[in-house]
Amino acid sequence: MNELPHQYNSNSIDEQTVDRDPLPLFQRWLDEARQAGIKLAEAMTLATATPDGKPSARLVLLKQADERGFVFFTNYNSLKARELDSNPQAALVFYWPQLERQVRIEGKVERVSAAESDAYFKTRPRESQIGALASPQSEVIASRDALQKNFDELEKLYEGREVERPEHWGGYRLQAQRIEFWKGRPGRLHDRIAYDRDADGSWSIQRLAP
Repeated sequence: MNELPHQYNSNSIDEQTVDRDPLPLFQRWLDEARQAGIKLAEAMTLATATPDGKPSARLVLLKQADERGFVFFTNYNSLKARELDSNPQAALVFYWPQLERQVRIEGKVERVSAAESDAYFKTRPRESQIGALASPQSEVIASRDALQKNFDELEKLYEGREVERPEHWGGYRLQAQRIEFWKGRPGRLHDRIAYDRDADGSWSIQRLAP
């Protein structure tokens, strides 16, 4: 028996009454996703591409969002980092199905400062700090055992002392040029409100057809 199609609720967003700046709306939606008990509400799909346009995507975690942009951290030798360094345009997608909400963000990406990366690295669990040293992210490895051995050796090496952030690990900030908020509505007549950044830094707001 075929399942019945999902029926969206009648809650809506209106381009006439939304915040003139998208960040407060994004923060409110993220907070409401967390309050709804959505696990890893800060998880987002990061889409990157090579200079010749070959795309790739993966999930990463949002660590900071403010007027400067959306920040995540990674290994600078990873595939995503190599693509971002060669083609600093990317897209993010948040999806909270329980709330029938999605946010799409597009913009230019740059590395955060070493000081910002240092500050965040200090807040990570010690195992994650050592893991950043132990894992040659995106490279082919001999086995799980080899990775674990590398981790164990580093754990002994740093026993009793602070783990310093490796130079090959740090953050990126996506400076949003476009943010779209999607809300499911009955009859598939979904709400789509798009914010586009103007040359003066302000935002233009438009409703898009679903």
